[in-house]
Amino acid sequence: MKKLVAVEPRVAALVEYEDRPVQPNEVKIKVEFASPKHGTEVVDFRGLSPFIDEEFNEEWKMFMPREEGSARGIVFGEFQLGNMVVGSICEIGDEVTEYKFGDQVCTYGPIMETVIVNAVDNYKLRKMPEGSSWKNAVYYDPAQFAMSGVRDANVRAGDYVVVVGLGAIGQIAIQLAKKAGASIVIGIDPISHRCDIALKNGADYCFDPTACDLGYEIKKITNKLGADSIIETSGVSSALQAALRGIAYGGTISYIAFAKPFPEGFNLGREAHFNNAKIVFSRGSSEPNPDYPRWSRKRIENTCWELLMNGYLNCEDLIEPVVSFNEVAESYMEFVDQKPELSIKMGVQFNK
Repeated sequence: MKKLVAVEPRVAALVEYEDRPVQPNEVKIKVEFASPKHGTEVVDFRGLSPFIDEEFNEEWKMFMPREEGSARGIVFGEFQLGNMVVGSICEIGDEVTEYKFGDQVCTYGPIMETVIVNAVDNYKLRKMPEGSSWKNAVYYDPAQFAMSGVRDANVRAGDYVVVVGLGAIGQIAIQLAKKAGASIVIGIDPISHRCDIALKNGADYCFDPTACDLGYEIKKITNKLGADSIIETSGVSSALQAALRGIAYGGTISYIAFAKPFPEGFNLGREAHFNNAKIVFSRGSSEPNPDYPRWSRKRIENTCWELLMNGYLNCEDLIEPVVSFNEVAESYMEFVDQKPELSIKMGVQFNK
């Protein structure tokens, strides 16, 4: 059997592996569909992650160097690639009672032919309703971050909302903002195909930020008021600069992106100094949730799963391309790393 790993920075390969025995509380899943994570996973894949030589210390709430002699956070040759898998249960441990042989399920996992997971009190292992879409299922992870970003931006009925970056998270944020009752939803991305999909799924306007004064365009559409909420998923410094220019007085910028260091020239004077903007750094997996105890990550996960499985969210146009498992190493390097403009979220089909 084979799995996808990063053998060195920016080089993916399928390598052989052998399954370990299934423990009494576990199930083995024969994977049928999968998808990688196009955001933070790519930072790791490129060897640029702060987690390689540092770790986020939960006690101090800051990055600190790893202890001398400890393993690095990412070991190339062992670093498995992938985020979500969908497949059928093919082996069951003796203590598992909620699942049966042949159940189709979705869970977090690397791109490999079989995945073994805990199946006792594990709400991250999700049983697929009959007739549900695998494309919606593998959006389980980005949907959580999109929902957190929309909630942290305090999007309400009648608001003017801008979503910057129309990748996996941004596309779901467009849908959620419109369904939350936003009167104007504006998508921002330099890739025209992504804009076309956003317009199909709820955006009222889309702009290429490289072809216009984005802040000015937002102000024109909103009768000079500006956006009540801007959801930033790109991590590009010029995008945040434009957001500060286009935000309404007292508006909120929900910053979802895991940003790189900003270059010289980024300016927190100018509009930022006058517009009283609030920048909220949004991360769906951080606990406690800003709305704790009413909301937790578990509640966000449960809500997103329900919205994905009942068709409230539509991801059919958002999985592209769908590649075969045999081609996944080359496809990962092309569509996820080298030419990300060609893909919103890549799908992998194992029997293709």
